[in-house]
Amino acid sequence: MATGADDTATGSGSRSDRVIAIVKEMIASGELQAGDRLPIEKELAARWGVSRGSLREAVRSLAALGVLETKQGDGTYVTQLDPGSLLRPLEFWAGLQEATQSVDLLGVRRVLETESAGLAAVRLTDDDLDELELILSDIDVGLASGELGPESFIDADAAFHQRIAAASGNAALAALIDSLMTRTLRGRLWRAITERDSLGAAHAEHRAILAALRTRDAERARIRMAAHLLGVEVFAAEHPVAGDSRVEPLSE
Repeated sequence: MATGADDTATGSGSRSDRVIAIVKEMIASGELQAGDRLPIEKELAARWGVSRGSLREAVRSLAALGVLETKQGDGTYVTQLDPGSLLRPLEFWAGLQEATQSVDLLGVRRVLETESAGLAAVRLTDDDLDELELILSDIDVGLASGELGPESFIDADAAFHQRIAAASGNAALAALIDSLMTRTLRGRLWRAITERDSLGAAHAEHRAILAALRTRDAERARIRMAAHLLGVEVFAAEHPVAGDSRVEPLSE
């Protein structure tokens, strides 16, 4: 394992930052891998020339980032380092954004999901198509019966978009998209749909996206997805409301 913490570092913050840098380097080099158990605290503190307090501070920071996991009575382990866990801080940050920032995040989501649709068009399986059809068929039933409320639609919408992102075959891209599906942005979608009374129109756009995916035409899928998300983005920009995440509570 790597050795040689900077003995000239002063203050617990700089020493803990050095520990974080060492762990990052060891993971990047493959010296530490997903699921590996770290040596005991006493050994690491001596090896890296830091106090146990600085080491513990670094471990807490890395645990908060989803890099390390401390199991009571067992030790500290490297997590599976999956994108979803490592990008969780982004989800937390995105959820804090208010009106202006949420519009910006909707724009980011549009860019990411446009690309995910293009990738999915050439990579998705028949099972993926069947699952997407099932999601939209449930919406068909709800709309026909008049029993589909906005919250149920938002849940189905999220499932539809997440399935496409997963089908892109790019785990990092899918995790980024998932991180942006926060309560704040879902609240924005809720307003865009209900104030425009556009459940049917939004569902028609979903159908157009799925039709494009069935053709395996990446460019057509990108265009359909971009148009679908641009409508919500434009509405949000034209109807700013402070504190959107606190306006309409949505069930998770």
